[in-house]
Amino acid sequence: MPARVWAGPALMTAALVALAIALGIWQVRRLAWKEDILRQIEAGERGAPAPLGPEPAPFAKVTATGTYRPGVRAIYGADVRETPSGPQMGGQLLMLLDRPGAPSLLVDRGWVATSHPRPFDTPEGPVAVSGFVRTADRPGLFSAKDDVAGRQFFTLDPQAIATDLGAGAVAPFTLVALGPATAYPQPAQHLPRPPNNHLSYAITWFGLASSLLVIFALWLRRTLRGN
Repeated sequence: MPARVWAGPALMTAALVALAIALGIWQVRRLAWKEDILRQIEAGERGAPAPLGPEPAPFAKVTATGTYRPGVRAIYGADVRETPSGPQMGGQLLMLLDRPGAPSLLVDRGWVATSHPRPFDTPEGPVAVSGFVRTADRPGLFSAKDDVAGRQFFTLDPQAIATDLGAGAVAPFTLVALGPATAYPQPAQHLPRPPNNHLSYAITWFGLASSLLVIFALWLRRTLRGN
């Protein structure tokens, strides 16, 4: 059989197999990265809150002391939750905690309703806030656009949010407050668990590479028999 008959399909198959294997290897590396994050989260949940230092580890459980700055607040994200009065749209309440001798800190106090707002208390004077450290996000290709005028943000970038609010410099991370489920705003109950589907993705890509090789081998055998 002339080489021109099988050379093109062979090259195309080789390129697709190489691409599938490369994507599978990338997913394996992402799996290791995600498992390391999950280990950090589990370690953070097991430990007691430590005083907040200048460079805390991601997902560290910490306690910060300061005073909430009056009038500086915003909403992060948007989601619907069940409330005693039925489903309501809301988001995470962001406020600034001014700390003596340290940069101000953006605090995610928890979910509040925005479709039918209800009053909530803001502590006056010094307060201790316990929670976990969340590093700054970066806007993605499909991220919703922030509504600066309406003080609603969809990318949790503390410094960008503080700048848009005219609040000056802040720490480069957010403190996500932990608290009881009955509190309002509704604080986080535990550290977040990012989805970890990388193993199934890796198996899919490696399986695709194997399938391409099998399909090419069957095609080549049938072609050779036909000649």
